[in-house]
Amino acid sequence: MNGQDEIKVWDPLVRLFHWSLVGAFAVAWLTEDEWMGLHANAGYLIAALLLFRLVWGVLGTRYARFTDFVKSPPTVVGYLRDLVQLRAERTLGHNPAGGAMIVALLTTLLITTLTGLLAYGATGAGPLADMFFSGTAYGSEFLEEVHEFFANFTLFLVVVHLIGVGFGSMFHRENLVRAMITGSKRV
Repeated sequence: MNGQDEIKVWDPLVRLFHWSLVGAFAVAWLTEDEWMGLHANAGYLIAALLLFRLVWGVLGTRYARFTDFVKSPPTVVGYLRDLVQLRAERTLGHNPAGGAMIVALLTTLLITTLTGLLAYGATGAGPLADMFFSGTAYGSEFLEEVHEFFANFTLFLVVVHLIGVGFGSMFHRENLVRAMITGSKRV
């Protein structure tokens, strides 16, 4: 495939966001109980990345904008039905299922990050520490449980996302991982 057969779809900021989020989430998930300082810093990075992505989803390039890939539930279900029947149409940007996955991942990551900040604050640490009075151990434990649930649920969604990327790559005969590295897809 030469450059004439390709089009730039993913801008450098989307790609930097994506791979930075992959790394930050991996660090946060792997360090959850052992290295709290590293875990918290990875969480802060995730929060900053999510804030950026929400802004870029409104102001960014064509394929980065939410209006390009967030579709109605019936459209997503119809796409999944077509995919199961092996007749789903290829899209240049995110397909409807991929768009739904992005919304789900952003949502669970926002909840995970917020509950992490609150749980950390309830222990007397982090930027929200001043919001809590001493002796809120029960609240801290509850917030930790919610935080852990959503972190694990996010990991589950990541696995589903990877399966979808693998299937989509095979079905449409294009390397979607390569596209997220180079930014280009075939026309």
